[in-house]
Amino acid sequence: MIDYKVDLTNCDREPIHIPGKVQSHGFLVAFDSTDVVSYVSENVLQYLNVKAQDVLGKTVAEFEPLLQHAETPGFINHILQLGHHSKGSETINHYTIDLREKSFNMIFSKSGKHALLEFEPNTSANDVDLQKTIGRSVSEMLSGKQLNELLDNAALQIKSLIGYDRIMIYKFLDGGHGEVIAEVKEDHLEPFLGLHYPASDIPKQARELYKVNLTRIITDVNTDASPILTLGTNGEAEPLDLTHSELRAVSPIHIQYLKNMGVASSFSISLLYKDELWGLIACHNYTPRFINFKAREASKLIGQIISSALEYKQDEENVVKSLNYNVAYDSLSLILRNGGNVAYAISGHDTTLLDITDATGAAVIYEDKVTMLGKTPGKEQIEELVNWLIDHMEDRIFYTHQLPEIYQPAQAYSELASGVMVCTLSKEMGEFLIWFKPEQIATINWAGNPDKPVEVDNNGLANLSPRTSFEVWSQTVKNTSARWNREEISNVLRLREEVVYAINRQANEIRTLNEKLKQAYEELDTFSFTISHDLRTPLSTIKNYSELLLESNTSLDEDARRILKKVIGGADKLNYLIKEVLNYSRVGRTEVIYTEIPMESLIHELKNDLTVAFNTHDLQFEVDNTPAVYGDKTMVSQVFANVINNAIKYSSKSNPPKVKIDGRETNSEVIYTISDNGVGIDLNYYDRIFDLFKRMDNVRKYEGTGVGLAIVKRIIEKHNARIWVESELGVGTVFYIAFKRNM
Repeated sequence: MIDYKVDLTNCDREPIHIPGKVQSHGFLVAFDSTDVVSYVSENVLQYLNVKAQDVLGKTVAEFEPLLQHAETPGFINHILQLGHHSKGSETINHYTIDLREKSFNMIFSKSGKHALLEFEPNTSANDVDLQKTIGRSVSEMLSGKQLNELLDNAALQIKSLIGYDRIMIYKFLDGGHGEVIAEVKEDHLEPFLGLHYPASDIPKQARELYKVNLTRIITDVNTDASPILTLGTNGEAEPLDLTHSELRAVSPIHIQYLKNMGVASSFSISLLYKDELWGLIACHNYTPRFINFKAREASKLIGQIISSALEYKQDEENVVKSLNYNVAYDSLSLILRNGGNVAYAISGHDTTLLDITDATGAAVIYEDKVTMLGKTPGKEQIEELVNWLIDHMEDRIFYTHQLPEIYQPAQAYSELASGVMVCTLSKEMGEFLIWFKPEQIATINWAGNPDKPVEVDNNGLANLSPRTSFEVWSQTVKNTSARWNREEISNVLRLREEVVYAINRQANEIRTLNEKLKQAYEELDTFSFTISHDLRTPLSTIKNYSELLLESNTSLDEDARRILKKVIGGADKLNYLIKEVLNYSRVGRTEVIYTEIPMESLIHELKNDLTVAFNTHDLQFEVDNTPAVYGDKTMVSQVFANVINNAIKYSSKSNPPKVKIDGRETNSEVIYTISDNGVGIDLNYYDRIFDLFKRMDNVRKYEGTGVGLAIVKRIIEKHNARIWVESELGVGTVFYIAFKRNM
């Protein structure tokens, strides 16, 4: 037997589907895939007059005589074979069998590769004609036109069917806690109607089981559960999954919980909505009470009928609301498609963006204007909220029903905007659509303080029970609005698409102007190329004649020779500048040919060439990680050549000069850092170093044209990559180059 220790630190993770025990009002036998008894409850001795250890390992043929029943021989084997070939157990259950002159129900279910047979009494505390009762009960339940009438009728009919002292309809709310929304009880009992119970009273794993087992009975909380024994494998006993078991034992925490409430027996029926657990029909009795399998199945049927009716009525209400939403959306969509000012289209007509949700206020922040509708915070408060959204909003839509809890300034206007839903039009431009819901101050009556789930006894020990006090405890909830439902969220997203479409349509003229600007930019590139190219010929002539005159005319005095040398030097500098301008123009016209570039070989080749060119013997050049980059190899090589060239050049006077290159990969980018300990860059130049012909004051003594970094910037932009710099004067500079990964 597996003995799982439960305490207050792990009760929410308690494996209640493998308790290792069954309730003692019946017994369990499990057969493996070869039809050999692999598990049996220890209390089998009370029912079959044979020890559990003597049952383990027996084949079905050997086990059947132990039952001493009057059925046809091979009856149990027939049931097992049916079970092996059946997808469910509904068509098999249940069978009535006499054991030692007492009538039992034999219930079949599956547990992985095992087949479970559970035997429990056929007698029941209730003695009613189920067929007549169910027909009448269903008719009475469905007579209510409203949802609350349906639930009230359901509680009444279940009580007449099973006879428990208290019948409650318990609805699960957000976060797992719940509320009693309908109740029928004996007159002497205090009412629980309207009370809330914390989520810890029915933890998550229990709620999941309620979706599988639609009924659950606890016959007597004061009886000890019977352990399940098994032969095990290699001395290790695997726990038997009792998810589908009728006799599955109950968590000791829940047993103590019921005892604290004074409940001796409980029965529950699951209510589902869209295959999710909507609530429970929770039944309490204050003395032990057992209802047999047939009565429980009848109760399950009523629960399924209620679930269907519940789903129908809820869907009916949703359809009406959804229809109103859609009419409003269609109207706004038509207005937007007719053109005109976008903000006015969704806020200035009879139908506005307010009509696609249950919000009481809305705001349109567009083109530096704030348009407000309904009940909203003030203009300045909305602008402050927008600034906060720009910093904190990551997705295109954001919503909460507790804005003051996450954005403290909203506490000043919580009565107007405890709930907010926002969708972005342009986060960069601070353009949003915002809806507001007002605060709903509510008093919740809890069955005991939900914030004090642990009671400490006189010895200072915490009880296993979540709570021992169930006296009404009131809590006032503030800073909370009604929640945003799925329909509202969907409508907001749909409207956003319409608004964005309208904005894009109106931007056609701007895009046309951009195309003309692009054409002019390309023509300017062509002009620069042509002019630069045409200048090289006369410039070469000036240089050649000057060199010829300097070499052939020996009669020139020193002043004349010095002037000619300056002319030649100036021609060289101008020629280099023209070459750089040509390179800059060429980048604008060259198409990017993407390949995967092995950066290790490229960087080491550049390192060797540049260190030789600068002839800096004491240069400390370090290369660390070199992940591959996806881009145009020629252009990427030019980028790194320019930046590394600057790093070596501007650190050449340091003692010793240091240059370091390192690359790293993120989820979306490959980022390289090229750092040096050179002269550094003034903070005021950060936004200008990539401009054409811009040079800093502190590098005038170094050769350069102010074109290299402009070329780098242009190549980076053509790759949709990023480049930025961090630097400190006299300390050094770090360039960051980030390329997108090839996804």
